[in-house]
Amino acid sequence: MNSIKINYQETDDDLFGKSKFWGQADLPEGMAYPMMPYDDEFGDDPLTFVCQIRCSDLASYDTNDLLPHKGILYFFAAIDRYVGALHEDDYEDDNIYHNGMGEWSEEAFKVLYSPTEENLHVHTITGEDGEPYNLPAEKITFEACDCASLDTKLLGRPFEIEVEQEFPGHISLLQLWEEDRWRFFMYDCGIINFLITPEDLKALRFDRVKVYLHSC
Repeated sequence: MNSIKINYQETDDDLFGKSKFWGQADLPEGMAYPMMPYDDEFGDDPLTFVCQIRCSDLASYDTNDLLPHKGILYFFAAIDRYVGALHEDDYEDDNIYHNGMGEWSEEAFKVLYSPTEENLHVHTITGEDGEPYNLPAEKITFEACDCASLDTKLLGRPFEIEVEQEFPGHISLLQLWEEDRWRFFMYDCGIINFLITPEDLKALRFDRVKVYLHSC
């Protein structure tokens, strides 16, 4: 099975509606921004927008024809604790809402899919200071890579064999690897995998995705 490596770079280009890491999600009209339950006093917290993937960019790399080749895939997760540039003040703090090693709760992540790229709207998430809460958007490009490579990638096997054994029959829809430039670190060489079966992927059942954090 092929894998698709995700390359990212800083840019001043307008990335509205394009494949990108960070920034703000460009969601179609009627698609709600995913939230994570917090508590009765403060309500829900928005999940951190990780990336959006314009599926037409992947068509030439998806040799097994597993992904949709139109529309946009969106990935959200409660990962801000691991991104020092977002949560430096309490980077070392644990709390009951923190998802650590192992399988994450369903509330801590979301994968959304829009079959259309029309009628998109920027959903700006702000912090307590009213400023946009995310890293600057970065341009994404793609290239083929090894099926089980240690990269930020789409498709293929998880890098760690323990994850594959824990979720037999699943592939890595998205694998997130640490990045010094973002101060994105998860324990000792951590890897996050968004996992799905090929059958559910073909059926666009992104509600059946599982997320697992493993540390090498």
